[in-house]
Amino acid sequence: MSDYLSAALAMLGPAQNRYADPAAWDRLHLDLGIRLPADYQALVDAYAPIQLNGHLYLSHPATERWNLGEWIRDTARAWSAMSWDDLDPDEDPRLLLGLPELSFGTRNGLWPIACTDRGETLFFVAADDAAPWILIEDGEGAWARYDMSFAEWLYRYLIGEDMAGPNTSAFYPGPVQLCRLPMTADERPEPWSGPDRGM
Repeated sequence: MSDYLSAALAMLGPAQNRYADPAAWDRLHLDLGIRLPADYQALVDAYAPIQLNGHLYLSHPATERWNLGEWIRDTARAWSAMSWDDLDPDEDPRLLLGLPELSFGTRNGLWPIACTDRGETLFFVAADDAAPWILIEDGEGAWARYDMSFAEWLYRYLIGEDMAGPNTSAFYPGPVQLCRLPMTADERPEPWSGPDRGM
């Protein structure tokens, strides 16, 4: 399969596009100094802010609550404050990346793009590279690299593959479960199901 964006959209159901706003992406990219991948933007525009299958969170750059830009900056700042000096070799993302140093929120560094309630953080690797890849920290110090687009990663995540390292599958049979996140203190989460996918 090569069109993972279409496959992921088909599993999630009709795009909502509640907050789709090209100007919000332009402002975010200008602020960050990088461009986030087009397939990631398409999926975020289609559904976010959202929780998928009870674990994966996607934020949006055009909303005040669950704001993607704020979350990226806050998360990159938190990761930048961590010490990377005393790691075991099998837990050192620098070895996985082949980099002498590790940076977050920098031109050639790692940019957080999504997270789960299991403690996993997904990073887009911003280095100028023709082939996209994603790095994931599992919440316990282990890292995994996936040489693929975000759409492919999401598709594989939703069909139950280990997408945050070994033994990290989060598969649920039946339709994908989506939950719109509340935008005000008075709102409640709004769950719904994607289309039947024969799983």
